Order: sequence, then C-alpha cells, then structure tokens
Amino acid sequence: MRRARRLFGKAVLGGVVLGGAALGLAGAGPAAAQEPGRPTPSMANPPLANPAMTPPAPGPAEAPLSLRAVLTSEGKPIRGGLTWRIYEDRGDAGKPALLARSDEPQPTFRLAPGSYLANVTYGFVSTSKRVTLAPTGLQDQVTVNAGALRLAGAVGDARIPPGQLAFAIFVPIGNNPEGRLVRDGVKAGELIRLPEGTYHVVSTWGDSNAIQRADLKVENGRITDATLNHRAATVTLKLVAAPGTEAFAGTAFSVLTPGGDTIREAIGAFPQVTLAEGEYQLIARHDGKVYTQDFKVESGVDRDIEAIAKDP
Repeated sequence: MRRARRLFGKAVLGGVVLGGAALGLAGAGPAAAQEPGRPTPSMANPPLANPAMTPPAPGPAEAPLSLRAVLTSEGKPIRGGLTWRIYEDRGDAGKPALLARSDEPQPTFRLAPGSYLANVTYGFVSTSKRVTLAPTGLQDQVTVNAGALRLAGAVGDARIPPGQLAFAIFVPIGNNPEGRLVRDGVKAGELIRLPEGTYHVVSTWGDSNAIQRADLKVENGRITDATLNHRAATVTLKLVAAPGTEAFAGTAFSVLTPGGDTIREAIGAFPQVTLAEGEYQLIARHDGKVYTQDFKVESGVDRDIEAIAKDP
C-alpha cells in the first residue's frame, strides 16, 4: 500500500509537469527545445495591436448649411409647402447622390465643407442651386419662380358646390390646348402652385357633358383666382303614368343628343343628371317597354323631366 501511494503521488506530480509542457509546446519533440541565445517566439514576433483598441481617424468637421426660399416678386420667405433635397455635386460626372432631405420651410443641414446641389420643390415648381459650404457654415436662399391657381365654378350668379366640380390643368403645346396634363382631379378652392405661364383649364360639373374651358395666366408671386361659369342645369329624370304622379322604380334611362349620341345612362325612380344647355331626347325602359320624351335644358333652370308611360 505504501508503494502504491508513492507511485500514485509520482504519477500525479509527473502529470502536472508534463501537462504544463504540453500546453506550451504541443507536439514538439526534443529538437524543438529552446537553444541558448535564440529569441523566444514571443520576442521574434511581438503581438500585434488590437484593432479595436486603435482610435479611428477623425473625419472632416461638419458645418451648418441654412437655406430658405423666396418668391421672385416679393422677396419674402415661403413659409410652407416646401421640400428640400441636398445632393452631392458631381458636376457632369453623372447623376448626383441624395444626401439629405427636409420638409421644413427653412432647414439647417450639417454637412462636411464642400460643393453641393440644393433643390427645393414648391408644388409643381422645382428649382436648384449650387452652393459651396465653407468650414464656418453658409446661409443662402433660393429664388422660386412660382405662382398659384385657385379655381371655382358657377352657373349664373350661383356658386356650384365644390363637391360637384372637378378640374384638369394642361400646358398647351403648339395648337393643342391640352398638350400636356399637369394635374387632373383638382378640387374647387384647392391651391395649385405652378411655374409662371399660361395654362388651359377644363372644368367638369357632374359626370356628363357640363364642361367649361378657359385659358388662364399664372404670374410669379401671385394667386390667380378664377371662376369658370357653366351654362348647364341639373334635371331629374322620371317615368310616370301621368304628369305629376309617382315615378316608376327600376326604370332604365338614356339621355341622347338629337344626333343619337348617348350622353348619360342611369337606373332608378328619379336619377339626377347635370347637362349642358341644349336639346335632348330621353328614353325610358320599364317592364320591357320603351318610352321617349324630347326636352330642352336651359342654363341655371333645374327641373323634372317626365316621360309618360302611355301605350301608343
């Protein structure tokens, strides 16, 4: 038992010593022993610095770029409706890269000193300017050549409810007044910002043929208010057994011009249709029978149009 304990103790002691050598010289034989005077691996190849411990190189200092937009005729700052974009100025090298964007009327951007392209959009107007930002910063303004258009409709002296109107704005090209559509679906009273120039406006009252057109001029720094006067009226279509009696439900109506062109179709007991002044023919279909009635529309005179359900 005493011998076994000595062997066991020696084995443990030897294991500790050999284990330490294996960690330092794994797989090394006698030839790998340290020679006198030869530098250790740690001395021959000093450890590299940890990149995470190396401070990054300082970037270029930023400077403030403050911008505002003014109208040509006023010189006063525009207070709203602006979108600013700052692009990298590449000259003619290619499409510039977008660096910053803001919807504030007078934004301040923080950028590295250099040359930039400042773009501002105001409604349908877009203006750009090259700016050079110094290390001390820059305050600059961009002149916007823009006006505005505000539209309404009337019949005689009576204003047409805005919800019944829709406008389309065109730029004339050559002899074509509707050469290029700027925007359609414009609502009455809506402020549309446009570059200075002449525009062709089409106003539609209802969803039939009550249409009015006008050429309007937009001037820099001014709002052009225009009311397009329609010559039309709203009529109520009915199929009745006798004048003034109750209308038949589920009647299919067609409104035709004297030449036979279909202007409007509707189904119901008494649908309403807005029509330009003129002469028309009403066709009413009910229970497999067809009835007709000629009628005339006078501007501003709203009335019922009755077709009499009477067999010939």
